[in-house]
Amino acid sequence: MPRTYIGALRGFDDGTDVVIYGWLQEARIMKNVSFLILRDNTGIIQATFKNDEATLEAIKRINRESIVKVQGVINKKSVSKSGIEIKGTSVSVVNEAEAPLPLPVIDPVQADLETRLNSRFIDLRKRNVSAIFRIESSLLWGIREYLHGQNFIEVHTPKIVAAATEGGADLFPVRYFEKDAYLNQSPQLYKEVLMSAGFDRVFEVGPAFRAEEHNTTRHLNEFTSIDIEMSFADHNDAMSMLENAIKSGVENAIRANNDDFEALGISIGVPETPFPRITYEKCIELLSSEGIDFKFGDDFSPDHLRMIGSRFKGFYFITEWPASVRPFYTMPKQDDPRLTNSFDLQYREIEVTSGAQRVHDPKMLVERFREKKLDVKSFQFYIDAFKYGMPPHAGWGLGLERLTMILLGLNNIRETTLFPRDRTRIIP
Repeated sequence: MPRTYIGALRGFDDGTDVVIYGWLQEARIMKNVSFLILRDNTGIIQATFKNDEATLEAIKRINRESIVKVQGVINKKSVSKSGIEIKGTSVSVVNEAEAPLPLPVIDPVQADLETRLNSRFIDLRKRNVSAIFRIESSLLWGIREYLHGQNFIEVHTPKIVAAATEGGADLFPVRYFEKDAYLNQSPQLYKEVLMSAGFDRVFEVGPAFRAEEHNTTRHLNEFTSIDIEMSFADHNDAMSMLENAIKSGVENAIRANNDDFEALGISIGVPETPFPRITYEKCIELLSSEGIDFKFGDDFSPDHLRMIGSRFKGFYFITEWPASVRPFYTMPKQDDPRLTNSFDLQYREIEVTSGAQRVHDPKMLVERFREKKLDVKSFQFYIDAFKYGMPPHAGWGLGLERLTMILLGLNNIRETTLFPRDRTRIIP
């Protein structure tokens, strides 16, 4: 008899014979009957057994979290909370769990995050933990669907590269046969090359690597980046695409994950679009009105952003950042080259992502390289793509884990990362 998923049991008639496999979450042995609570990735079910001698002895020997096979009959007249159970006819152990467990799964004992991450395979069995990743998956699927609907194609670019994407020292060097190489910080350069190739609109979902020294609740050294690039577009087009992609992702998560939100004890709303926009210089004026002396060209501190963000209910954009603090590929503002056609998406004091219109003129691009004191020769493959008809283009890169953390109101980005990589953690 084929396996039936627990979540599908309600679709069967009362009295149907079924076989289920799952983790033994709990066993309760009474005088005449025993109750086994089984779990798979689709739900939880109670299996009831009469206590004949052989069955009782078998149940007593099963450790919690062992994989078991139960055969029985669906009972839709059950008095259990779910209104459905299985009248068990046989139970057998497929793979026995050792005891004691390194972490509790259903017991109300709390463990710190480091301990949980060290035994992540057990931690992820908890309903409120696995719920995060089902929501994250639906969020990404909603973003993907939106981008496909806007005529983007999904691409996959190299993660071992010869030159830094952003410049700077936040790179992981690797030895690539006889050459020096790096793990890629982002697909930025390759996205732009594809604009020259005429792909028009591309997106990529893949790992990005930053050798930042930060070891905070918001930083990872490896994360999942959702990147887009679009031709014949400016920063305003990119912002519109970003806010609507996020809206689509949230709508899909709400539609698909009601039980997961219940498991987390939270609810979220669909963000209203368009998101508010405030320029970098307006932010300086706002801070000045609060008695804060701020120098043009500096970056905002978390306290500054907390003050700015208090003026907005949720997501908002800070636009027109100074050229001095943006990467070489960022397009200067036409009527004020001190500024750029760029943006950061913020949620309160948290930066969600950044983006911009890109430089598409090869001469201007080389000038920007020199202004940033970068070696032009290291980027020759990239510069060559601009010499033979590069359209105006814009894009952004969005961290999936940070977006999920913000939407779910979590305090640490590691909660939204299956196996985090940070300054001190490289296993499991």
